[in-house]
Amino acid sequence: MGYTKTTELDSNYNHLEKMSTSELLTYINNEDKTVAFSVEKAIPQIELLSKIIVKKLTNGGRLFYIGAGTSGRLGILDASECPPTFGVPHELVNGLIAGGDTAIRKAVEFAEDSKTQGWKDLQDQQISTKDVVVGIAASGTTPYVISALEMCNKNEIITGCITCNKNSPLSTTALYPIETVVGPEFVTGSSRMKAGTAQKMVLNMISTTTMILLGKVKGNKMIDMQLSNNKLVNRGIMMLCKELHINKTKASQLLQEYGSVRKAIKNYK
Repeated sequence: MGYTKTTELDSNYNHLEKMSTSELLTYINNEDKTVAFSVEKAIPQIELLSKIIVKKLTNGGRLFYIGAGTSGRLGILDASECPPTFGVPHELVNGLIAGGDTAIRKAVEFAEDSKTQGWKDLQDQQISTKDVVVGIAASGTTPYVISALEMCNKNEIITGCITCNKNSPLSTTALYPIETVVGPEFVTGSSRMKAGTAQKMVLNMISTTTMILLGKVKGNKMIDMQLSNNKLVNRGIMMLCKELHINKTKASQLLQEYGSVRKAIKNYK
């Protein structure tokens, strides 16, 4: 197919079962240290996709992540963190996984092999040309993801991807591919390790950058965060103290009155 599945190659290590606990931990850590450099090389690709996501979301569109197994779960994780962190609607960033919600906790056999379900899952979300769909697959060969992006392309829906192999079928399908080539895993083929770490890093970069450019951060503070527990309430109070130069009592009163850091700042006189 003209590409090398680096995540599926033999490990750089052998006889793992004969290693000590210290050796195993050290070697895994050594491999993990290389991941950030792999992601760094992909920054130009990440930038291109991030810009189009910001543009689409600014114009009323939504962001969809779609994947299988670890990749699908990572997309769901990133999507689920956006509302509490940045105060955006739950429907703005969405994660879809092969096999549905059951697959979030338990593997669903052969779900990733479907060439029709991915598009059906997107259609269930009333996908449109306003939206962006990002396929996530370490190997870049997952049929569920590739077929979904192919249908998106046919329907003029912007597509991106995050994969850990160069020139994979997924990369050549997506309009805005991101390739973080992490190389062989410590345990051969266990792409939940370095590949998963790389995907998580890229997702963090995309969603955080997008939310900042959408105006969801002031200075370096999450002023639109949901005040869903005491820790976050206290954080909101401290933000107000620093931003408005007031004491904790006054900050607490403002937060109770307006229900959000942003509104408290805007309405303070």
